[in-house]
Amino acid sequence: MPKVKTNSGAKKRFALTGTGKIKRKHAFHSHILTKKTKKQKRNLVQTGTVDGTNVRQVRELLCLR
Repeated sequence: MPKVKTNSGAKKRFALTGTGKIKRKHAFHSHILTKKTKKQKRNLVQTGTVDGTNVRQVRELLCLR
């Protein structure tokens, strides 16, 4: 049986933390920034974690099951 390949798009977008959570970047921080407040832009720079409802799908894309 062949090896399972990791999804190329997913491996560029997600990273694992030491505790096993999956880190992700926030959207809406590439353009149309003039109408956003400093606070909004600052919070979008920080990384977030993948929501619990999506963890299973992301783990399958990263071949972590």
